[in-house]
Amino acid sequence: MRVYDLIWKKREGGELTAAEIAFLISGFVNGEIPDYQMSAWCMAVFFRGMTFEECAALTLAMADSGEKIDLTEIPGIKVDKHSTGGVGDKTSLVLLPLVAAAGVPVAKMSGRGLGHTGGTIDKLESIPGFRTELDRDQFLKQVSRIGIALMGQTKTLVPADKKLYALRDLTATVESIPLIAASIVSKKLAAGADAVVLDVKYGDGALMRDYGDALKLARTMVEIGNRTGRRFKAILSNMDQPLGMAIGNSLEVAEAIATLKGEGPSDLTELCMTLGGLMVFLAGICETPEAGKGIIWKILTSGAGLAKFKELIEAQGGNPGVLEDPGMLPTAPVVERIAAPRSGWIERLECRALGLAAMELGAGRTLLDDVIRPEVGLKIHAKVGAYVEKGAILVEIHARSADDAGKVIPRVLNCFRFSEEPVKEPILINESL
Repeated sequence: MRVYDLIWKKREGGELTAAEIAFLISGFVNGEIPDYQMSAWCMAVFFRGMTFEECAALTLAMADSGEKIDLTEIPGIKVDKHSTGGVGDKTSLVLLPLVAAAGVPVAKMSGRGLGHTGGTIDKLESIPGFRTELDRDQFLKQVSRIGIALMGQTKTLVPADKKLYALRDLTATVESIPLIAASIVSKKLAAGADAVVLDVKYGDGALMRDYGDALKLARTMVEIGNRTGRRFKAILSNMDQPLGMAIGNSLEVAEAIATLKGEGPSDLTELCMTLGGLMVFLAGICETPEAGKGIIWKILTSGAGLAKFKELIEAQGGNPGVLEDPGMLPTAPVVERIAAPRSGWIERLECRALGLAAMELGAGRTLLDDVIRPEVGLKIHAKVGAYVEKGAILVEIHARSADDAGKVIPRVLNCFRFSEEPVKEPILINESL
């Protein structure tokens, strides 16, 4: 088998066999296939696509490329959750303690943020003392003891994905539905959960801006996952504006805490209820996702989710005092409050541009080894459909200096579009698969 022939075959629109795909992935991970040949193959896939069978074979080959986590020693049905990422998406911080409080074991490996979307691990590390580096035994023992553990992805889990993504990022082949699907599902399979709920985002602030592309991605991932014998479900959620009001690590942790107290923004709460309902349904706790939403709502209003979050923080070395005093989180020395330049209804928010403004302040990273500034970010005071008076506070800029804040003020103001007529709030959850 020659790599040249496989590149040529895909370039001409041919379908690779599972054996040919396994040969490519193992050879690339082992260093036997050079970057330039794998780059050529990725570009051929980008333009020619993959059949469903090819995509499934790629997913399995990637999942088999390294370590797999065995969760069988933990009793019960283990349910994982994955989001394709978006601006202000702090869902895991709220959702997972709620699900764990319902009696569903949560063994979650999460990633760091890259670009305009934040990572769960970065947010958790805003909590003073919180450790995200756990070894396998610590991770499993903690889930068995308190029902929940969150850690960073290990270097030995799906090494093919890490190596392939770095290549795609440098060769303009990231936005390929088969390659995205294989990347996400391979990590979920290797992480060992029995069932997975996917939050596939679409719109201006999402990886997949087009709804049709997001739907295709969701369907591909669900079908691949279900064919492996696991249970996969997906929802499609709107990312044409930030989720919640906070963008930036400490600010998002504070908003997650408020949400667990029943005081959070309605869109974040709604999304957590829907995802949580699906997760407890897949875990066999109830007979329908709708009944699951009711269970999660009761846990939220009882304070049991907040109590579980406290257990998680304490178990991983964090200071639980942040739950009563979010001021213990890293705080920006400069807060610049920007007033609305006119009265009117907010018609549109440039979501991606807001995420990039927060990244410029230091809330995100361009490269994986960039240093995150947990204290900086944005706090939105009005979103699409809201009416604001001229001079009312529109957004807060949390920055390390007045100069940093001043640099992003024009960009942030330009993200708001006003209308003289009333505007409807956008639908948050569009479809469930």
